[in-house]
Amino acid sequence: MNDDSVTRSGPLRFATAERFSPPVPVRGVEPAHGSGGICPQPPSRLDKVMGPPHDRRPQSEDCLHLSVASPTASGTTGRPVLLWFHGGGFSSGAGVLDWYDGSALAAEQDVVVLSAGYRLGALGYLVLDGVSEGNLGLLDQLEALRWVRENIHLYGGDPGRITLIGQSAGALSILQLLRMPEARGLFRRAVLQSAPVSIATRPVTEARETGRLFAAHLGTDPRTASHESLLAAQARTAADLQRRVGNTLVPPFGPVSGADSAQADPHGFAFEPTAMDILYGWNADDMSAFPEGPNDHGSVAERTRRVYESPLTALHGELERAGARVHGYRLDWRPRASAYGATHCVELPLLLGSAAAWRGAPMLGDLDWSEVDRFGREVRRAWAAFARTGDPGALPAPMTALDR
Repeated sequence: MNDDSVTRSGPLRFATAERFSPPVPVRGVEPAHGSGGICPQPPSRLDKVMGPPHDRRPQSEDCLHLSVASPTASGTTGRPVLLWFHGGGFSSGAGVLDWYDGSALAAEQDVVVLSAGYRLGALGYLVLDGVSEGNLGLLDQLEALRWVRENIHLYGGDPGRITLIGQSAGALSILQLLRMPEARGLFRRAVLQSAPVSIATRPVTEARETGRLFAAHLGTDPRTASHESLLAAQARTAADLQRRVGNTLVPPFGPVSGADSAQADPHGFAFEPTAMDILYGWNADDMSAFPEGPNDHGSVAERTRRVYESPLTALHGELERAGARVHGYRLDWRPRASAYGATHCVELPLLLGSAAAWRGAPMLGDLDWSEVDRFGREVRRAWAAFARTGDPGALPAPMTALDR
Protein backbone atom coordinates (compact mmCIF):
# COMPACT_ATOMS: atom_id res chain seq x y z
CA MET A 1 0.00 0.00 0.00
CA ASN A 2 1.25 3.45 -0.92
CA ASP A 3 -0.13 6.85 0.00
CA ASP A 4 1.30 10.31 0.55
CA SER A 5 2.75 9.66 4.00
CA VAL A 6 3.83 6.02 4.13
CA THR A 7 4.96 3.26 1.78
CA ARG A 8 4.34 -0.44 2.34
CA SER A 9 7.02 -2.57 0.71
CA GLY A 10 6.93 -6.30 0.17
CA PRO A 11 6.44 -9.07 0.67
CA LEU A 12 10.22 -9.37 0.73
CA ARG A 13 12.05 -12.68 1.04
CA PHE A 14 14.52 -12.65 3.95
CA ALA A 15 15.52 -16.32 3.76
CA THR A 16 14.84 -19.61 2.02
CA ALA A 17 14.65 -23.07 3.56
CA GLU A 18 14.33 -26.65 2.47
CA ARG A 19 11.81 -28.65 4.45
CA PHE A 20 13.13 -29.42 7.96
CA SER A 21 16.38 -27.56 7.28
CA PRO A 22 17.68 -24.33 8.85
CA PRO A 23 16.98 -21.10 6.96
CA VAL A 24 19.48 -19.78 4.44
CA PRO A 25 19.71 -15.98 4.50
CA VAL A 26 18.89 -13.83 1.49
CA ARG A 27 21.39 -11.02 1.03
CA GLY A 28 19.89 -7.66 0.15
CA VAL A 29 16.31 -6.95 -0.86
CA GLU A 30 14.56 -9.68 -2.87
CA PRO A 31 10.82 -9.30 -3.58
CA ALA A 32 8.76 -12.43 -3.03
CA HIS A 33 6.82 -13.75 -6.01
CA GLY A 34 3.13 -12.95 -6.31
CA SER A 35 1.34 -12.03 -3.11
CA GLY A 36 3.83 -13.88 -0.91
CA GLY A 37 3.10 -17.34 0.40
CA ILE A 38 2.17 -18.13 3.99
CA CYS A 39 3.26 -21.25 5.82
CA PRO A 40 0.84 -24.19 5.31
CA GLN A 41 -1.66 -24.03 8.18
CA PRO A 42 -5.17 -24.93 9.31
CA PRO A 43 -7.83 -22.28 9.99
CA SER A 44 -7.06 -20.38 13.18
CA ARG A 45 -8.79 -21.52 16.35
CA LEU A 46 -9.36 -17.81 17.04
CA ASP A 47 -11.45 -17.17 13.92
CA LYS A 48 -14.49 -16.98 16.20
CA VAL A 49 -12.89 -14.03 18.01
CA MET A 50 -10.94 -12.22 15.30
CA GLY A 51 -12.88 -13.38 12.27
CA PRO A 52 -10.98 -15.06 9.44
CA PRO A 53 -8.50 -12.86 7.54
CA HIS A 54 -10.04 -11.14 4.52
CA ASP A 55 -6.88 -11.42 2.43
CA ARG A 56 -6.46 -14.95 1.12
CA ARG A 57 -2.87 -15.84 0.33
CA PRO A 58 -1.36 -19.00 -1.16
CA GLN A 59 0.03 -21.53 1.26
CA SER A 60 3.62 -22.42 0.50
CA GLU A 61 6.81 -23.49 2.20
CA ASP A 62 8.39 -20.49 0.48
CA CYS A 63 6.98 -18.34 3.28
CA LEU A 64 9.95 -16.58 4.88
CA HIS A 65 8.77 -13.13 3.92
CA LEU A 66 8.33 -9.77 5.59
CA SER A 67 6.56 -6.50 4.87
CA VAL A 68 7.87 -3.00 5.60
CA ALA A 69 5.87 0.16 6.32
CA SER A 70 8.06 3.26 6.23
CA PRO A 71 7.35 7.01 6.15
CA THR A 72 7.88 8.49 2.71
CA ALA A 73 9.63 11.70 3.84
CA SER A 74 12.85 11.73 1.83
CA GLY A 75 16.25 12.21 3.37
CA THR A 76 15.18 11.14 6.87
CA THR A 77 17.19 8.36 8.46
CA GLY A 78 17.74 6.92 11.91
CA ARG A 79 14.08 6.20 12.68
CA PRO A 80 13.22 3.67 15.41
CA VAL A 81 12.44 0.22 14.01
CA LEU A 82 9.64 -2.07 15.22
CA LEU A 83 9.69 -5.71 14.08
CA TRP A 84 6.43 -7.63 14.64
CA PHE A 85 6.11 -11.39 15.23
CA HIS A 86 2.50 -12.61 14.99
CA GLY A 87 0.69 -15.00 17.29
CA GLY A 88 -1.40 -18.01 16.37
CA GLY A 89 -0.28 -20.77 18.73
CA PHE A 90 2.73 -21.61 16.50
CA SER A 91 0.21 -23.13 14.07
CA SER A 92 -1.47 -20.27 12.18
CA GLY A 93 -0.91 -16.69 11.01
CA ALA A 94 1.56 -14.86 8.78
CA GLY A 95 3.42 -11.58 8.98
CA VAL A 96 2.28 -10.48 5.53
CA LEU A 97 -1.44 -10.55 6.39
CA ASP A 98 -3.24 -7.21 6.19
CA TRP A 99 -4.05 -7.50 9.90
CA TYR A 100 -0.40 -6.67 10.56
CA ASP A 101 0.02 -3.73 8.22
CA GLY A 102 2.04 -1.16 10.18
CA SER A 103 1.18 1.81 7.95
CA ALA A 104 -0.83 3.78 10.52
CA LEU A 105 1.81 3.31 13.20
CA ALA A 106 4.60 4.29 10.78
CA ALA A 107 2.79 7.36 9.46
CA GLU A 108 1.65 8.73 12.81
CA GLN A 109 4.81 8.08 14.80
CA ASP A 110 7.56 8.43 12.17
CA VAL A 111 8.88 4.91 12.76
CA VAL A 112 9.63 1.96 10.49
CA VAL A 113 7.39 -1.07 11.08
CA LEU A 114 8.02 -4.60 9.79
CA SER A 115 6.13 -7.85 10.18
CA ALA A 116 7.78 -11.20 9.52
CA GLY A 117 6.60 -14.74 8.89
CA TYR A 118 8.11 -17.96 10.20
CA ARG A 119 7.49 -21.67 9.80
CA LEU A 120 4.62 -23.08 11.82
CA GLY A 121 3.38 -26.35 13.25
CA ALA A 122 5.35 -29.47 12.39
CA LEU A 123 7.17 -27.65 9.59
CA GLY A 124 8.59 -25.22 12.14
CA TYR A 125 8.85 -27.15 15.39
CA LEU A 126 8.79 -30.91 14.83
CA VAL A 127 11.35 -32.87 16.82
CA LEU A 128 11.85 -36.28 15.23
CA ASP A 129 15.06 -38.29 15.07
CA GLY A 130 16.58 -38.24 11.62
CA VAL A 131 14.15 -35.56 10.40
CA SER A 132 14.27 -32.39 12.50
CA GLU A 133 15.81 -31.16 15.74
CA GLY A 134 13.11 -28.52 16.26
CA ASN A 135 13.07 -24.75 16.71
CA LEU A 136 13.24 -24.05 12.96
CA GLY A 137 10.57 -21.37 13.29
CA LEU A 138 12.68 -19.71 15.95
CA LEU A 139 15.71 -19.81 13.67
CA ASP A 140 13.56 -18.21 10.95
CA GLN A 141 12.79 -15.34 13.32
CA LEU A 142 16.46 -14.94 14.13
CA GLU A 143 17.19 -14.73 10.39
CA ALA A 144 14.45 -12.11 9.93
CA LEU A 145 16.07 -10.06 12.69
CA ARG A 146 19.46 -10.34 11.00
CA TRP A 147 17.94 -9.20 7.69
CA VAL A 148 16.42 -6.17 9.41
CA ARG A 149 19.71 -5.33 11.08
CA GLU A 150 21.52 -5.45 7.72
CA ASN A 151 18.95 -3.77 5.47
CA ILE A 152 16.71 -1.46 7.47
CA HIS A 153 18.86 1.59 6.69
CA LEU A 154 17.48 1.34 3.14
CA TYR A 155 14.07 2.27 4.58
CA GLY A 156 15.25 5.05 6.86
CA GLY A 157 15.52 2.87 9.95
CA ASP A 158 18.25 2.82 12.58
CA PRO A 159 19.75 -0.69 12.93
CA GLY A 160 20.87 0.24 16.43
CA ARG A 161 17.30 0.97 17.59
CA ILE A 162 15.34 -2.20 16.85
CA THR A 163 12.38 -3.11 19.06
CA LEU A 164 10.83 -6.56 18.79
CA ILE A 165 7.07 -6.72 19.33
CA GLY A 166 5.14 -9.96 19.61
CA GLN A 167 1.74 -11.15 20.74
CA SER A 168 0.96 -14.54 22.26
CA ALA A 169 3.16 -17.06 20.38
CA GLY A 170 5.06 -14.11 18.91
CA ALA A 171 5.79 -12.87 22.44
CA LEU A 172 6.92 -16.35 23.49
CA SER A 173 9.25 -16.32 20.49
CA ILE A 174 10.81 -13.08 21.68
CA LEU A 175 11.38 -14.61 25.11
CA GLN A 176 13.41 -17.32 23.39
CA LEU A 177 15.36 -14.75 21.37
CA LEU A 178 16.21 -12.98 24.62
CA ARG A 179 17.85 -16.22 25.74
CA MET A 180 19.76 -16.92 22.53
CA PRO A 181 23.42 -15.87 22.43
CA GLU A 182 23.09 -15.57 18.62
CA ALA A 183 20.50 -12.80 19.02
CA ARG A 184 22.47 -10.78 21.55
CA GLY A 185 23.11 -7.25 20.35
CA LEU A 186 20.69 -7.52 17.40
CA PHE A 187 17.84 -5.69 19.14
CA ARG A 188 17.50 -3.18 21.92
CA ARG A 189 13.96 -3.41 23.27
CA ALA A 190 11.07 -5.85 23.39
CA VAL A 191 7.29 -5.72 23.81
CA LEU A 192 5.58 -8.90 25.05
CA GLN A 193 1.80 -8.86 24.57
CA SER A 194 -0.26 -11.59 26.28
CA ALA A 195 2.55 -14.13 26.51
CA PRO A 196 1.36 -17.41 28.12
CA VAL A 197 4.78 -18.01 29.62
CA SER A 198 3.87 -21.32 31.28
CA ILE A 199 3.89 -22.92 27.81
CA ALA A 200 6.89 -20.98 26.48
CA THR A 201 8.92 -24.14 25.86
CA ARG A 202 8.67 -27.86 26.36
CA PRO A 203 11.45 -30.31 27.21
CA VAL A 204 13.06 -31.96 24.21
CA THR A 205 12.14 -35.41 25.53
CA GLU A 206 8.45 -34.43 25.55
CA ALA A 207 8.78 -32.89 22.08
CA ARG A 208 10.32 -36.13 20.76
CA GLU A 209 7.36 -38.09 22.15
CA THR A 210 4.98 -35.71 20.37
CA GLY A 211 7.05 -36.09 17.21
CA ARG A 212 6.75 -39.86 17.31
CA LEU A 213 2.99 -39.56 17.82
CA PHE A 214 2.79 -37.22 14.83
CA ALA A 215 4.81 -39.62 12.68
CA ALA A 216 2.49 -42.50 13.61
CA HIS A 217 -0.56 -40.46 12.61
CA LEU A 218 1.15 -39.40 9.38
CA GLY A 219 2.15 -42.91 8.37
CA THR A 220 4.60 -41.75 5.72
CA ASP A 221 7.89 -39.88 5.45
CA PRO A 222 7.37 -36.29 6.73
CA ARG A 223 10.10 -35.10 4.35
CA THR A 224 7.97 -35.93 1.31
CA ALA A 225 4.39 -35.88 2.64
CA SER A 226 1.87 -33.47 1.15
CA HIS A 227 0.80 -30.36 3.03
CA GLU A 228 -2.68 -31.85 3.40
CA SER A 229 -1.28 -35.00 5.03
CA LEU A 230 0.99 -33.01 7.35
CA LEU A 231 -1.88 -30.79 8.52
CA ALA A 232 -4.21 -33.76 9.03
CA ALA A 233 -1.62 -35.56 11.17
CA GLN A 234 -0.97 -32.32 13.03
CA ALA A 235 -4.68 -31.99 13.86
CA ARG A 236 -4.86 -35.53 15.20
CA THR A 237 -1.72 -34.94 17.26
CA ALA A 238 -3.21 -31.75 18.70
CA ALA A 239 -6.39 -33.57 19.69
CA ASP A 240 -4.41 -36.34 21.39
CA LEU A 241 -2.28 -33.80 23.25
CA GLN A 242 -5.28 -31.82 24.49
CA ARG A 243 -6.94 -34.98 25.78
CA ARG A 244 -3.75 -35.93 27.59
CA VAL A 245 -2.98 -32.57 29.23
CA GLY A 246 -6.58 -31.38 29.68
CA ASN A 247 -5.74 -27.89 28.44
CA THR A 248 -6.97 -26.36 25.17
CA LEU A 249 -4.27 -23.67 25.19
CA VAL A 250 -1.27 -25.97 24.69
CA PRO A 251 -0.26 -26.27 21.00
CA PRO A 252 1.14 -29.55 19.66
CA PHE A 253 4.29 -27.89 18.33
CA GLY A 254 6.36 -24.98 19.61
CA PRO A 255 9.81 -24.03 20.90
CA VAL A 256 11.73 -26.73 22.75
CA SER A 257 14.49 -26.39 25.29
CA GLY A 258 17.83 -28.05 24.72
CA ALA A 259 17.06 -29.05 21.13
CA ASP A 260 20.06 -27.42 19.49
CA SER A 261 22.90 -25.00 20.06
CA ALA A 262 20.64 -22.04 19.39
CA GLN A 263 18.62 -22.74 22.52
CA ALA A 264 20.23 -21.74 25.79
CA ASP A 265 19.15 -22.60 29.32
CA PRO A 266 15.35 -22.13 29.41
CA HIS A 267 15.54 -20.87 32.99
CA GLY A 268 16.98 -17.37 33.15
CA PHE A 269 18.08 -14.88 30.54
CA ALA A 270 21.25 -14.56 28.50
CA PHE A 271 21.28 -10.82 27.85
CA GLU A 272 23.71 -8.62 29.70
CA PRO A 273 22.55 -6.58 32.72
CA THR A 274 21.00 -3.18 31.89
CA ALA A 275 21.12 -4.05 28.17
CA MET A 276 17.38 -4.39 27.52
CA ASP A 277 14.12 -2.48 27.96
CA ILE A 278 10.99 -4.64 28.25
CA LEU A 279 7.31 -3.70 28.03
CA TYR A 280 4.95 -6.57 28.86
CA GLY A 281 1.29 -6.99 29.64
CA TRP A 282 -1.95 -8.86 29.20
CA ASN A 283 -5.63 -8.24 28.49
CA ALA A 284 -8.03 -8.45 31.43
CA ASP A 285 -10.19 -11.13 29.76
CA ASP A 286 -7.51 -12.92 27.72
CA MET A 287 -8.93 -16.37 28.43
CA SER A 288 -12.43 -15.58 27.13
CA ALA A 289 -11.02 -16.59 23.72
CA PHE A 290 -10.31 -20.18 24.83
CA PRO A 291 -12.71 -22.90 26.00
CA GLU A 292 -12.30 -24.50 29.37
CA GLY A 293 -10.58 -27.86 29.65
CA PRO A 294 -10.60 -30.56 32.35
CA ASN A 295 -7.44 -29.10 33.90
CA ASP A 296 -8.16 -25.48 32.97
CA HIS A 297 -11.49 -24.48 34.48
CA GLY A 298 -13.02 -21.57 36.37
CA SER A 299 -14.23 -18.10 35.46
CA VAL A 300 -12.55 -16.06 32.74
CA ALA A 301 -11.04 -13.86 35.45
CA GLU A 302 -9.68 -16.86 37.37
CA ARG A 303 -8.24 -18.49 34.26
CA THR A 304 -6.70 -15.22 33.05
CA ARG A 305 -5.11 -14.70 36.44
CA ARG A 306 -3.69 -18.23 36.41
CA VAL A 307 -2.43 -18.27 32.81
CA TYR A 308 -1.36 -14.65 32.32
CA GLU A 309 -1.32 -12.39 35.37
CA SER A 310 0.54 -14.60 37.85
CA PRO A 311 3.21 -15.95 35.46
CA LEU A 312 3.80 -12.54 33.89
CA THR A 313 4.13 -10.90 37.29
CA ALA A 314 6.76 -13.50 38.16
CA LEU A 315 8.47 -12.84 34.82
CA HIS A 316 8.64 -9.13 35.69
CA GLY A 317 10.78 -9.97 38.71
CA GLU A 318 12.95 -12.40 36.76
CA LEU A 319 13.64 -9.80 34.09
CA GLU A 320 14.52 -7.14 36.64
CA ARG A 321 16.90 -9.50 38.43
CA ALA A 322 18.59 -10.09 35.07
CA GLY A 323 19.14 -6.35 34.74
CA ALA A 324 16.32 -5.32 32.42
CA ARG A 325 14.31 -2.11 32.75
CA VAL A 326 10.71 -3.32 32.87
CA HIS A 327 7.28 -1.70 32.35
CA GLY A 328 3.99 -3.57 32.70
CA TYR A 329 0.40 -2.94 31.64
CA ARG A 330 -3.08 -4.47 31.79
CA LEU A 331 -5.59 -3.66 29.06
CA ASP A 332 -9.20 -3.36 30.24
CA TRP A 333 -10.68 -2.22 26.90
CA ARG A 334 -14.02 -3.98 26.37
CA PRO A 335 -15.57 -3.05 23.01
CA ARG A 336 -19.30 -2.35 23.20
CA ALA A 337 -21.56 -5.30 22.37
CA SER A 338 -18.67 -7.77 22.20
CA ALA A 339 -19.26 -11.10 23.90
CA TYR A 340 -15.53 -11.44 24.58
CA GLY A 341 -14.61 -8.32 26.55
CA ALA A 342 -10.91 -7.48 26.83
CA THR A 343 -10.07 -10.74 25.12
CA HIS A 344 -6.97 -12.27 23.61
CA CYS A 345 -5.95 -10.34 20.45
CA VAL A 346 -8.28 -7.39 21.10
CA GLU A 347 -5.31 -5.00 21.19
CA LEU A 348 -4.16 -5.94 17.69
CA PRO A 349 -6.48 -3.52 15.79
CA LEU A 350 -5.25 -0.75 18.09
CA LEU A 351 -1.70 -1.21 16.77
CA LEU A 352 -1.81 -2.68 13.29
CA GLY A 353 -4.09 -3.15 10.32
CA SER A 354 -6.93 -1.04 8.98
CA ALA A 355 -10.71 -0.74 8.96
CA ALA A 356 -10.84 -3.03 5.92
CA ALA A 357 -8.55 -5.65 7.50
CA TRP A 358 -10.55 -5.82 10.73
CA ARG A 359 -14.03 -5.46 9.19
CA GLY A 360 -16.52 -7.66 11.03
CA ALA A 361 -14.14 -8.87 13.76
CA PRO A 362 -16.46 -10.26 16.48
CA MET A 363 -14.14 -9.09 19.27
CA LEU A 364 -14.75 -5.45 18.23
CA GLY A 365 -18.50 -5.70 18.85
CA ASP A 366 -20.44 -2.88 17.20
CA LEU A 367 -17.71 -0.23 17.48
CA ASP A 368 -17.29 2.06 14.51
CA TRP A 369 -13.72 2.09 13.22
CA SER A 370 -13.39 5.74 14.23
CA GLU A 371 -13.83 4.66 17.86
CA VAL A 372 -11.23 1.92 17.50
CA ASP A 373 -8.84 4.31 15.79
CA ARG A 374 -9.30 7.03 18.42
CA PHE A 375 -8.04 4.77 21.20
CA GLY A 376 -5.58 3.11 18.85
CA ARG A 377 -3.78 6.39 18.23
CA GLU A 378 -3.05 6.64 21.94
CA VAL A 379 -1.81 3.05 22.14
CA ARG A 380 0.37 3.53 19.05
CA ARG A 381 1.82 6.67 20.62
CA ALA A 382 2.78 4.73 23.77
CA TRP A 383 4.35 1.83 21.86
CA ALA A 384 6.35 4.22 19.67
CA ALA A 385 7.51 6.17 22.72
CA PHE A 386 8.78 2.93 24.20
CA ALA A 387 10.61 2.12 20.96
CA ARG A 388 12.29 5.54 21.06
CA THR A 389 13.19 5.83 24.71
CA GLY A 390 12.48 2.58 26.56
CA ASP A 391 9.58 4.25 28.42
CA PRO A 392 5.98 4.23 27.09
CA GLY A 393 5.08 7.27 29.18
CA ALA A 394 1.58 7.67 30.60
CA LEU A 395 -0.60 4.82 29.32
CA PRO A 396 -4.07 5.69 27.98
CA ALA A 397 -7.14 4.53 29.89
CA PRO A 398 -8.49 1.87 29.96
CA MET A 399 -4.92 0.61 30.08
CA THR A 400 -3.36 0.39 33.52
CA ALA A 401 0.37 0.72 34.20
CA LEU A 402 1.64 -2.02 36.51
CA ASP A 403 4.45 -2.42 38.89
CA ARG A 404 4.83 -5.66 40.79
